[in-house]
Amino acid sequence: MSATVVRNANPNMDGGPPPRHAEEPRFGLPTATALVVGSVIGTGVFALPSALASFGPISLVAFVLVTVGVIALALTFGKLNRRVPGSGGPYLYAREAFGDFAGFVNAWSYWITAWAGNAAIVVAWVGYVEVFWNTSHAKGWSILIALAGLWVPAAINLAGIRSLAVVQVASTVLKLVPLLFMATVGLVFIKSANFGEFNASGGSALGAISAAAAIALFAYIGIETASVAAGRVSEPGRNVGRATVFGTLACALVYILGTVTVFGTVGHDALVASTAPFTDSANAIFHGEWAGDTVAVAAIVSGFGALVGWTLIVGEMPQAAARQRLFPAVFAPDNRRGVPAYGIVAGTLLASALTVVSYTSFAKAFTTVVLLSVLTAVIPYLFSAAAQVYWLLTEGRRVRAGHLLRDVIVAATALLFGFWALAGAGYQATYYGLFCLLLGVPVYIWLKVGRGEYGERSTGHLADGVQR
Repeated sequence: MSATVVRNANPNMDGGPPPRHAEEPRFGLPTATALVVGSVIGTGVFALPSALASFGPISLVAFVLVTVGVIALALTFGKLNRRVPGSGGPYLYAREAFGDFAGFVNAWSYWITAWAGNAAIVVAWVGYVEVFWNTSHAKGWSILIALAGLWVPAAINLAGIRSLAVVQVASTVLKLVPLLFMATVGLVFIKSANFGEFNASGGSALGAISAAAAIALFAYIGIETASVAAGRVSEPGRNVGRATVFGTLACALVYILGTVTVFGTVGHDALVASTAPFTDSANAIFHGEWAGDTVAVAAIVSGFGALVGWTLIVGEMPQAAARQRLFPAVFAPDNRRGVPAYGIVAGTLLASALTVVSYTSFAKAFTTVVLLSVLTAVIPYLFSAAAQVYWLLTEGRRVRAGHLLRDVIVAATALLFGFWALAGAGYQATYYGLFCLLLGVPVYIWLKVGRGEYGERSTGHLADGVQR
């Protein structure tokens, strides 16, 4: 059967970016870069050395390989945004390339990543708050601290974009200074004896690298946030790609060197048991608690800034899908302050529930929630890279030969990296992740039934001006 498509001028219902008023505040390149850095560098990097220590220094090899894959993803996101502008990021690219169901799966999966990632961030954040308060790690108080860490950023987001921009830029500066210090000056204090056995996992080298890579990838989740919020970025065709690449490179430099410093200044056994590894590293370097306390404050600020940025994404992704009728309609409107309030509140409620469950049910709360977030993030990454490969193979004649080869290599690298990261997530995370992902299928059925559709196209006339 053939179909005649009559497109109307409303970009909001036809795959384009949500409409924005000209006077509405937008992110420039510095703020967009700060959103990427602020979303990527949360408390994950501050807790990561402990999670990686059980594998030994071989995990640093995994970190380098992950960094190569992530840079390929960053370049791919920049290219995709130039072709498919608008808010939504991975959701938008998958929908454009593969249709409504692929778009929905990506929006649903990434939405899980956003609120589950907030749960992981806040669990690590609590570990640094408890350097100063609740030092006995009483579970009830830990949960209350975590809930405060989720809902205060939600309140800042609900207050409007200007409040969020100020917090993002300020927290990014405050978090980078001590991390850069640890990643440069801290290298002088490394002792080789602290690294321990190269492969401490007890398994094969390949298995250790794959498992460590899945955890390391969590530290980079967020490189796509500028593309997810592209509709709120000024000159997105230029600034989104630049913000993504600049932010990713800055994070990579800090991450790798900072992790090497922690591995080389804290004994292996102590590092495995640590809840605040950068604090322990600073104390070991300067032989006093004041240094560790300073790093702990930086980690608290860093985590708070990340939670503020990710809480916007928790609302932004489902809003982009809802405005194209691939998510429940209640997620679509902005509040009076111009932010997606329903998605922010709903996502924060889900993150709160997962946080409570993680503290009461998981033996290793941070690692378990991290792997769940990685699994659900890798799916949109895979679809995004696949969308770019698909476009290059079908429309590559529009690209000059030299650039085509370069773009194919970059996109293929990103695609292969996604499969590799997926393989290392582990059985428990795969089970929980797929279960959460498949819960979206009944929601998709409900949405399609409500629209009177079967398959990708409906019969009759739809409200968006599309005639089938």
